[in-house]
Amino acid sequence: MLESYIREKQKKKDLLLMTHIVMGYPSFDDCHAMVRHMVGAGVDLMELQIPFSEPMADGPVILKANQKALEQGTTVAKCMAFAKEMAARYPIPFLFMTYANIPYRFGMAAFAKTTANIGLTGAIVPDLPMEEGAEYIQAMQKNHLSPIQMFSPGTSDARMAQIASIASGFIYCLARKGVTGADTDLSDDLTRYLARCREATSVPLAVGFGIQDKADMDFLRGKADIAVIGSQTLRVMEEHGVNAVRQFIQDLFSRSSA
Repeated sequence: MLESYIREKQKKKDLLLMTHIVMGYPSFDDCHAMVRHMVGAGVDLMELQIPFSEPMADGPVILKANQKALEQGTTVAKCMAFAKEMAARYPIPFLFMTYANIPYRFGMAAFAKTTANIGLTGAIVPDLPMEEGAEYIQAMQKNHLSPIQMFSPGTSDARMAQIASIASGFIYCLARKGVTGADTDLSDDLTRYLARCREATSVPLAVGFGIQDKADMDFLRGKADIAVIGSQTLRVMEEHGVNAVRQFIQDLFSRSSA
């Protein structure tokens, strides 16, 4: 169970880190190198994004990665094969991240069964709200997978309670409205919002959208269980090369000497 893994890791770390790659960008070999560097540097969980032509929740960095991966011939089948290899090689939970059209075209039951068979622990599908995702949620639960649910700053207390009633693994708390990659204002408003999230559910909280550096992670300590960094890792790779990813992740975990 994903939640059990998170709780066990929390005995040694006060904030876990989940990262994100777009499968097939810039190549599958580079993706494998990024996974290796991330796991070696201490990443606790990872999203493996199946590229999609209209990734509506993603900002320009991840949008470009999706487009390039598709242009280079990345397919769902290739992503499934890559995900299977990563899950077999590395001892952390991997989750698919994608958009609803892909599991819909795949077939919800088949998508969930395949996700389980290749060794992943769940999936994040941001454009599939619980009202429209009953078949998907049931298929995932039948295969002992976590269909990750989301809170946002605009989510009412009543809706948080509804979402929490079906949540498993963790809940992904969007740090702000909008798309991935832009700066997030780490303020008292975010602190109050995360306190609402904490009150609404007993499952772990992951916080993403605009989390970029060690200062952001330090802000989240004691307020969340998992920090999510996606776009910034891709920026580091694009600007400094794949090998720079390991040092970037290690720096996120470093403790101040003061």
